Amino acid sequence: MDLTQFAIPGLPQAYYIPNFVTEDEEKYLIRKITESPLPRWRHLQNRRLQILGGEVTSKNVLLPQAFPSYITEYPDIIGRLRPTGAFAASPHKQPNHIILNEYRAGQGIMAHEDGPSYYPVVATLSLGSHAVFHYYRYTSISVGADEGLTSGKGGKGRSINTTPVMSVLLEPRSLVITTQELYATHLHGIDDVHVDTFPATGRDPETLSSTGIANIELISDEVMKDVVRGGGSLGRETRYSLTCRDIERVAGHGLGLGRR
Repeated sequence: MDLTQFAIPGLPQAYYIPNFVTEDEEKYLIRKITESPLPRWRHLQNRRLQILGGEVTSKNVLLPQAFPSYITEYPDIIGRLRPTGAFAASPHKQPNHIILNEYRAGQGIMAHEDGPSYYPVVATLSLGSHAVFHYYRYTSISVGADEGLTSGKGGKGRSINTTPVMSVLLEPRSLVITTQELYATHLHGIDDVHVDTFPATGRDPETLSSTGIANIELISDEVMKDVVRGGGSLGRETRYSLTCRDIERVAGHGLGLGRR
C-alpha cells in the first residue's frame, strides 16, 4: 500500500484511510465487541473500554495475552495493518496492544498524549459512528499540576493551547494513523458532544481550510463531505474505536518476566 496517497494535508506524518473495513466486517466487529463478557469492560467516568493484548506494567512492560479472534483471524485487523507500512519500523513490525473504547453520543476524551510505553505510531479504527479528532499543541507556559491544564503522563505541569492545530473527521470504518513527530509533540482528543456542527464555507478550495477539517478531500461519504463543506450538523451515535500500538518491551523477551 502506498500510504502517501492517504496523507492528510497540513498534518505531517498523519494519514487517513476511509473504508479500511467493509460494512459487513464493521457489523461483525461490532457484534463481537458487544457480545464480550461484561467483566472484560472497564468503566470510566465518561466511557467504558477493554484492554486487548495484555496489561502494561508501571515499568512500561507488556504482559502479553492473546488477541481475540476478530483481531487476528477475521477480519484480521493486525494482518490488514501490516501492508500499510505504518509499523514497518516499530519493534515488532505490527501492533501488539489495542485499547478498545466505547463512546456513546455525548462522550469524548480530553486532550492527551499516549505516553512513553509505545513506539511513536498509533492507528485508530472507528466503527459505528463518526467523530471529530482534534490535534493540540502545548503552550510554552509552565503551570502547576493542580490547575487543570495538563494532560497525559508526559505532559504533567504543561498547559495546552485549547485551539486545535487541525481536526480530522473520522468516518465509520476509517483508519487514522499518527506517526513520528506529530505523535511525540502533539496531543489529541475528542469533544464530548452529541452533535458536531460545521460552518458554511462553500466549495471554493481556498476556503475549505477554514472548516478546520484537514482530511476533507479524503472523506468518502459524500453526504458527510457536503455537510463539512456547506455547513450543517452530524449527530453522533455509539462509536467503537480500536487504538492499535506497539509496545517495545514485552515480558518473556529477554526481560526475565515469564514466557510469552
